[in-house]
Amino acid sequence: MRVLGVDPGLTRCGVGVVEGVAGRPLTMIGVGVVRTPADADLGHRLVAVEQGIEQWLDEHRPECVAVERVFSQHNVRTVMGTAQASAVAMLCAARRGIPVALHTPSEVKAAVTGSGRADKAQVGAMVTRLLRLSAPPKPADAADALALAICHIWRAPAQNRLQQAVALHTAPTPKGRTA
Repeated sequence: MRVLGVDPGLTRCGVGVVEGVAGRPLTMIGVGVVRTPADADLGHRLVAVEQGIEQWLDEHRPECVAVERVFSQHNVRTVMGTAQASAVAMLCAARRGIPVALHTPSEVKAAVTGSGRADKAQVGAMVTRLLRLSAPPKPADAADALALAICHIWRAPAQNRLQQAVALHTAPTPKGRTA
């Protein structure tokens, strides 16, 4: 499975592509950051994020896009920019028919480090180890994007089985009852 991880942000939107399957060594295909100038008009910044993500989708052809789920922060201005960049990433994927998965920051941290409260340095160190890199990806947004992709690769099989079980349980029986 090839996954594009997106750590949304208006100034720095981390992007990283990881390939592999759960239980096997993973491979980093690419990592980077889509940057926009903080003093640019919001519309132009969103277009720049879209163009950057589209380039990553064109170049790497992921089977899925994993985006960090936006959560409430104390700084409303920051959360709004994050949410807008997140929506752009989801739109780009949906336009191409690529499935999108959302993962919370604590879910990603727990998957990659074993602790949902890990700090950025711990996430970067584990991404470096898991992908057998010589150094942690910089900036942290890039490492976070790779962590999102890793999290999705590891969690997708279990999530798919759970969704199938729920669908089976709620599927109508021939008599119109649910199973």
